[in-house]
Amino acid sequence: MADSQFVIPNGVPVANLDCKVAFEGLTEKEKLYAHFLAQGSWEGGLIVLFQTSAESPTIFMLLQKLFKAQKVSELEEASLKADNGPTKEDFEALLTYAAAFYSNSGNYKSFGDTKFVPNLPKEKFYCVIKSSAAYAKDAAGIEELWDACNHALYSLGDRERELGLGDKGITTYFSSNCTMQDAEKAQKLMNDKDISPYNTRLFKTVDANGAVIYEIRLASSLTTDESVEEVEKSNKCGTYNFEGDTFKVTRGDYAPLMARMNDNLKLAKEHAANDNERDMLEHYVNSFTTGSVKAHMDGSRSWIKDKGPVVESYIGFIESYRDPFGARGEFEGFVSMVNKQMSAKFSDLVSRAEEFLPILPWPKEYEKDKFLRPDFTSLDVMCFASSGIPAGINIPNYDNIRQEEGFKNVSLGNVLSAHTKEQKVTFLTDEDRDLFSELKAPSFELQVGLHELLGHGSGKLFQKEKDGKLNFDTESVKHLETGAKIESWYLPGETWDTKFPVIASTYEECRAECVGLYLCLNREILKIFSHEGKAAENIFYVNWLNMVRAGLLALEFYTPETKAWRQAHMQARYVILRVLLEAGEGLVEIEPITGEDGKPDAVIRLDRSKIETVGKTAIGNFLRKLQLYKSTADFENGKAMYENYSTVNDDNPQKFMTLRNVILARKQPRRMFVQANTTMEEGKVVLQEYDATVAGIVQSFVERYPDDTTEQIIKDLWTKDKEHFNF
Repeated sequence: MADSQFVIPNGVPVANLDCKVAFEGLTEKEKLYAHFLAQGSWEGGLIVLFQTSAESPTIFMLLQKLFKAQKVSELEEASLKADNGPTKEDFEALLTYAAAFYSNSGNYKSFGDTKFVPNLPKEKFYCVIKSSAAYAKDAAGIEELWDACNHALYSLGDRERELGLGDKGITTYFSSNCTMQDAEKAQKLMNDKDISPYNTRLFKTVDANGAVIYEIRLASSLTTDESVEEVEKSNKCGTYNFEGDTFKVTRGDYAPLMARMNDNLKLAKEHAANDNERDMLEHYVNSFTTGSVKAHMDGSRSWIKDKGPVVESYIGFIESYRDPFGARGEFEGFVSMVNKQMSAKFSDLVSRAEEFLPILPWPKEYEKDKFLRPDFTSLDVMCFASSGIPAGINIPNYDNIRQEEGFKNVSLGNVLSAHTKEQKVTFLTDEDRDLFSELKAPSFELQVGLHELLGHGSGKLFQKEKDGKLNFDTESVKHLETGAKIESWYLPGETWDTKFPVIASTYEECRAECVGLYLCLNREILKIFSHEGKAAENIFYVNWLNMVRAGLLALEFYTPETKAWRQAHMQARYVILRVLLEAGEGLVEIEPITGEDGKPDAVIRLDRSKIETVGKTAIGNFLRKLQLYKSTADFENGKAMYENYSTVNDDNPQKFMTLRNVILARKQPRRMFVQANTTMEEGKVVLQEYDATVAGIVQSFVERYPDDTTEQIIKDLWTKDKEHFNF
C-alpha cells in the first residue's frame, strides 16, 4: 500500500456539525431563506472539484453513481460475497476514502494539499464496483468512469503528490503547461487592465507557429458567446496584445453550475429579511452571471451593512490558500445561524476594540484611520460548501473595503465545540497534557476571537490613490526599523495578495496569530472571556503551548523534496515557533526522548514564567516587523524575513529535518465533519441529520445531489477542461 502520509486510515474521527437547536429556532421564512442559500452553496461547491485536480470530477461521478444506486449496507454485503472480494477492512477503507474525498471536495487534503489515495488494493476497489447495483444497471457507463480515473485515483508520481505549479506539483487553477513565470505575466496584464484574479483560471496554448496564447477564464453563467455591453464594461472580456503575448479574457467558466447557484439565490431573495440582504443577493447574482468581481464587491458592501442577521451567509470565490500564486479564490458558500450566548463575548470584544488596538506594537500611524466596528458573532454552521471548514473567518478579503468600509468576523461555534472520540495528545509532558486537554477549547476560542477581530482587522496599508494622493503623511510617518521616511507603498490597482504573491496568505495568518498571542496576555481581554486570576494564567499558558505544539506539528506539512510548505496556517505556526526558540533564555525547549514504545519521540517544555517577559518581547518585535513590511508594501524584505524563519533543516539545535520524521511517525488523523441537509416537505423546510460516521458522510452527499443531471453537468465541464491538463 501507499505511504501512510498519502492514505486516510480507517477509524478517522468524524464529528457531527450539530445545528439542530439553532435551526429549530428559526421562523419558517428564515428557514426558507437558509434552505435556498444552502442549496445555492452546495451547487457552487461542486466548482471546487474543478479547482482541485483533473481527476476529481470523474471520481465524484463514480462515487455518486456507486452509492446512489443502493444502500451502503447492501453494497458491502454484495462486495463481501464476491470471489476474491474485499475484506471488511477493505470496504471500510473504501468508505473512508469516499468520505474524505467528499469532505475535501477532491482527492487532495484541504489542510496540507497532499494527495490521498484509497487504502485498499485497486483490484479490491474494482471488485466493489463490479459487485454494485450501479454496475448491474449501467456497466458501460461505470467502466467508462473507472477507465477515466482509476490510474490517477492511485498514482503518486513526484509531481502528483501535492498541489503546486510547474514542477512543484499539480494545480487546475492553471493549465498543466503553465509555470510561475506565466502566472506572473498574466498578473501583470490583469493589473494593467484592472482585472481581479479572484474568480479566474489561466490556460496556456501554443499554436502551430509557436505563438503563445493565454486564456483568462472568468467564472460566470453567461458565456463569451453571449455578448452584453454592460458585461464587457464590467469584466473587460476581449483580446489583448500585452508585452508580446496574446491574452484572451473570456467568461463562462463553470457556467451551468453558476446558473444553478443563481437560481437558488434568486429564490432565497424572496425570503430575505431586509433590503440589505436583497441588495446583497442581487449583486451576487449579477457577479455570478457576468463574472464581475466588482459586483461581488458591491454585494459584500451590502453584506457588511446587514448587522446581526439571524441567518448569516457568505458566498463566492474567497480564500486564495490553494492557488500556488496566491491570488485566485477557492469557491465557498456557508449558511449559519447566530448563537446569541456565545456572540455576547465577541460583542464585548468589538465594543472595546479601540481600547485594545493601541496595545499592539506599532504606532497609531500604522493603524487604520478609523476602526470600523464589525459584526462579530458566533455561528452554528448549517452548511459549509468548500474543501474545508475553518474555525473562524474575517471577511471580505477585499483590502479596500476592509480598510475603508468595514468587515465582519465570525467564530464558527459548532466547529469549535464539535466532539469526536478522544485522540492522544502528543509531545507534551503529563502535567501539560492534562491541562491542555481541559483548556484547549476555551483557549482556542480566545485565540480565534483575537486572531479574527484584532489580527486580520488591524493594520493599515499605505497606498497611493488614482489621483496621486497618498493615504498617509510622508513627513510624520517613519520607518519602524530605520526611522527614515517611508519610500514604498501600494500603487493603484495593487492589492496585498498581488503585491505579496505566494506568501500573502501564510504571512497574514502569521500576523493574525501573533496578534492573538500578544493580546491574550491582557487581563481585561481575558475577563471578557470570563477568565480571571490563576484560571486566566492557565488559559494564556495553554494558548501559547498550543501554538508551540502546532509549530512542531507543522513539520508534517513541509515537503523537503520541493522545499515547499503546503498549508498557510501551519507554516505560520512553525515560523512563530522559530521566533520563540530564537528568543532563548529557556522560554521554549524541544527535547528529543525515547517514547514508551521504544521509538524516537520529543517533548515540548514552555517556561510559563517567561511568557510575559521574554515571550511577549519576542512576539512583539516580530509582529512589528510583519506589520512594517505589510504596511509599506516591502515585499523584498518581508519575503526574506519570512522565508528565513520558514526554513527547515538540521542547521540548528532542534534539527528540524530529523525531527520531522518523528512528527510523521506519530501524526494523528484529522477529524472530518458530517453536515446536515435541508429538504422541502409539503412546503416546509426540514433538517436532515446523519450519523457521525464515514457512512454518514457518504449518505449526506448522496442525498445532497439527488438529481442525475448533476453528474451530466460535471461530465460536460470535465470534457471541456481535460484538454488543458496532462499531469
